[in-house]
Amino acid sequence: MAVAHPKTLPVLLFATSNGEILDYDGLAMAGSAAGLFYKPQLEDLIELPPGSELFALPDRLPVGIEPETGEPALLDANPYNSSESIQAVAAFMAPAHTAILTAAYQNHGTKTALLPLFAYTAVGWADGKFWVAGFRSDTDCRQDADQFNQRLLEQRTQKHLQRQSENRLIQHLGKCCLTYGCPAARNYFLGRWEAPLPCSPTCNAACAGCISLQPSGCCPSTQDRISFVPTEKEIAEVAVAHLETAPRPVVSFGQGCEGEPLLQAGVMEKSIRLIRSRTSKGTINLNTNGSLPEAVDRLAKAGLDSIRISLNSAQPEKHRLYYRPKGFSFADVCRSIAVMKGYGRHVSLNYFILPGCTDDPAEFAAFSGLITEYRPDFIQLRNLNMDPEYYLRVIEHRAATPPLGIRNWLQLLKAKFPSLGFGYYNPPLRP
Repeated sequence: MAVAHPKTLPVLLFATSNGEILDYDGLAMAGSAAGLFYKPQLEDLIELPPGSELFALPDRLPVGIEPETGEPALLDANPYNSSESIQAVAAFMAPAHTAILTAAYQNHGTKTALLPLFAYTAVGWADGKFWVAGFRSDTDCRQDADQFNQRLLEQRTQKHLQRQSENRLIQHLGKCCLTYGCPAARNYFLGRWEAPLPCSPTCNAACAGCISLQPSGCCPSTQDRISFVPTEKEIAEVAVAHLETAPRPVVSFGQGCEGEPLLQAGVMEKSIRLIRSRTSKGTINLNTNGSLPEAVDRLAKAGLDSIRISLNSAQPEKHRLYYRPKGFSFADVCRSIAVMKGYGRHVSLNYFILPGCTDDPAEFAAFSGLITEYRPDFIQLRNLNMDPEYYLRVIEHRAATPPLGIRNWLQLLKAKFPSLGFGYYNPPLRP
């Protein structure tokens, strides 16, 4: 299906002090990449995907583009009521979409609170529609908004929870489904596609953008972390039935509601062996920071089919500054890739996308070097869910040259590595 783009550059959006979102045709929308402001290209804009959200950004004034000069311009008051303060607006795009530019704004005031742990994509208004600077990065519909019937989901989840009242993991997934709306948990209770297997209440990193645990006084975590280690029987009870009956089935250790699953390699190893003693169907996957290559080796021997290793950067120092590792290094992460490739297993890199950083020429060179040396199979293009300016401070980003542009960056990668796959989700590897 052809992708629709706007015929003219959308106009700027802003939010009033009470959260009402308005458009202003005195300025065109702008986008940002690591603090630099850009006029979006029409081919970089798509309609706001269903299931997306719009956010007002407190203490941040919107930046637009002057139509006559093409230069960035600050909007510091409501053009329809000059006495009223305003805020910038951003879009949090639905899953399977990747940002090309982040929202353009300027901090207002000396004490700007950190933004919550979401991604903030540039958004504007044209032809009666919202338009965002991004693209669809995976055609898989597994987390699309129109795939979920809330009434049916609640009915099936409640019945399942009553039927499996003794399985703590299933009860935990019920909370993920009904309280947090986790798409993976929702799909588990609907009996399809990828199901989650969280197992680790602890972690060996203190990621600046961790969505399940944040220090007091920082931005709040978006969900509670699992508080227990499930047994291999509890895990297998979830996994076997799903792998046996779901279409394109995947089960994945390593979820947003837990720490680092490799710290529970013992129970995962037992679980994988128990699962494979009962079914050969589907894909058993691990989402991880890749910190413990010896544990990865144990899991590969037990029958782990695929691994997805998360990376904010292919530059060791920027990786360290974001992950704040406890007892492991970037070299250990690379060894985990090598271990899985040594067993002939599938390796995905869950690569955090932030315009201006991901497509920085130095980062592109480092990432290209990593791909050349370790030969991962697939890159998952995931937006970094974090205050963009805070992230720049965390990794001490100082660009020597302008960014490549996300669309250009992706084209260069595809040309350089024609056998490399790109998407958003963990692919099912077995029929």
